[in-house]
This record gives sequence, C-alpha cells and structure tokens, in this order.
Amino acid sequence: MRILLSCLLILALVPGWTGEQRLALFAGKPQMDVHRVDLDPRDPSRRRVGALTYLGGIALTSRLPAFGGYSSLTVTGDRFLLLSDGGNVIRFRMGADWQPHDLRFSNLPAGPGTGWQKEDRDSESLAVDPKTGQFWVGFEGYNQIWRYAPDFARAEGRVAPHDMKDWPPNGGAESLARMPDGRFVTISEEGRVRRKAWRGSSESRRNSRQALISPGDPLKGHARRFAYRVSPHHDVADAAALPDGSLVVVERRFRLPFRFSNRIMLVPAAQIAPGRVAQGQLLAELDSPLIHDNFEGVAVTQEAGATILWLVSDDNQLFLQRNYLLKFRLERGAIR
Repeated sequence: MRILLSCLLILALVPGWTGEQRLALFAGKPQMDVHRVDLDPRDPSRRRVGALTYLGGIALTSRLPAFGGYSSLTVTGDRFLLLSDGGNVIRFRMGADWQPHDLRFSNLPAGPGTGWQKEDRDSESLAVDPKTGQFWVGFEGYNQIWRYAPDFARAEGRVAPHDMKDWPPNGGAESLARMPDGRFVTISEEGRVRRKAWRGSSESRRNSRQALISPGDPLKGHARRFAYRVSPHHDVADAAALPDGSLVVVERRFRLPFRFSNRIMLVPAAQIAPGRVAQGQLLAELDSPLIHDNFEGVAVTQEAGATILWLVSDDNQLFLQRNYLLKFRLERGAIR
C-alpha cells in the first residue's frame, strides 16, 4: 500500500508524467568544446561553393545531456544565441579566433504543453526584434508562435494561427523570419498547399509549401497566405531576411542510408507577398564531398558592407551527426 500511495503521489505532483523520460534540461555549470572544420575535408584550401565564400566554421560538443539539436540561431555582433528543438538555449560571445566566451545555458521559461516531453518544447524556429530584444519562437506539433521578453526572461503571449491548424504535426513552423519592414514570414516544413487553392500541376503542388505573412507581430493576427515552391525531394528548414527584403531559405534533403544535404536559396523581395508563389534561386548546395549535415538554422549579419550567412546544424543528439556552426559571405556578384 505504501508503494501504491508513493506512485499515486508522483503522478499527482509531476505534471504530464507518462512514464517516459523527462526532457533533458540545462543545469549546473555550462560546458562546451569546439574545434575548427573545413568546407571540404579532402581539400582544406577550398573556400568557394556556388555564390558563397566559406569564412570558417566549428563543431560544437559538450558533455551535458541537454546539449545538441540546434534548429535556429540569432547573431548580433559577436553575440550568438542557439535554440534547440527541445527548448534549450545557449549564449556565448565569439570573435575571429573562433573561441567561445561568456557561456550561458538556459531553458525556455514556458511553452506548449507541460514541458515534460520533447514534443512540448519542439522549438524549431526563431526571430528577434533587434530594437526591443523580444523573441518569437515557432513550435511544431502545437502549430503555435510564442513571444518572449528580452533575454527569454518570461513568456509574453502566444498565438495558434487558424491557417496553421492543418500543418503537419512534425512539419509545421520550421522557419520564422522577421523582415526589415517589421513583417513576419513563416513557411511550413512539409505542409503542401491545399488542392482547391492550387492552380498548378499536381507535381508542382507536391513541391509547394504553405506559408504566412504577418504585417507585424504574429500575436496580433491578420496573417495572409502565400506559397513557397521548394526544390524536388526537399523540405524547408529555415529562413532569414536580407536587408533588401529578399529571403534566404534553407532547404533540406534526407537520403538513405543516412545522408543529409542542404540547398541555400534566395527569394526576391517582390515574391514575398500574399497570394504569390515564391521560388528561390540556388545560391549553394552543401552535399558530399563538402561538409554536410542536418542544417536547420540560418542567420544574416553584415560585416564591412558584406552580407554574412551563418548556418547551424541539428545533430538530433545522435552520434552519427554533428552540431556545426558555419560562416559564409554572400557574393552578390555571383547571383544570376
């Protein structure tokens, strides 16, 4: 009887307990190691891939169980913030020496569900307002967007857009970008455009993805639909805005037995509009023999007039994959 009462007490006090192991959270002193990586492991001198010039990169590792799975990032000067698909946040400063400093590890203060299972904190996309410091996070499964106070101090609100309700549970708001004019764009990872709303062929519909444009803060509503035409056999992994209002979209492909590759696409600003079907131009492709993995996050910065793209990969916390952080310069003259 005492054992039975103890079990009942656990069920009553532990929210959302289902017998499954709890989502790993950061606790204690932060710890992270890095080592430099080459664009082409066979040719360390190689720097160019398509319209991108490789400026360097690192692989991130840690002994902490919660480490890994990074699906989105923001970069402001020398300050980096990486968000995992389990709601874990790492912050650090890093300069030209590629050595991280001032490490800070934390967890999202709130989100969908109880936070006991990973599905409750499937945080796949991230946007930030550089003026206010507020963050917006897109959650798969629940198809919601949450807003957080600066430094993720607290959750300020959430929205479950009507037009996202039928996005696939594991293929929802994989991307979230704040445009220079204050609009927000989100593209579904796998959600195809509804048949009745699609005028193209069945083949092009298979390569379409539902997308939304909000005129401002997504929590205030008024989002309108558009579509994104993804490359065949690819899905949308993330997106980030360029200063001119165009959009960089990261597309991902998985092939058996266990191989990821990515396409980096550029979508003209004029195509990011309600009712349009946006289609990107290929900037570069990361595939064998070049470094390749499950790249799910992209951020855009400016350095001395140059446009810089940062990519982060999600290792799915598997030994076969890596957490990479790579830096590229966009050579606009190379774009057709």
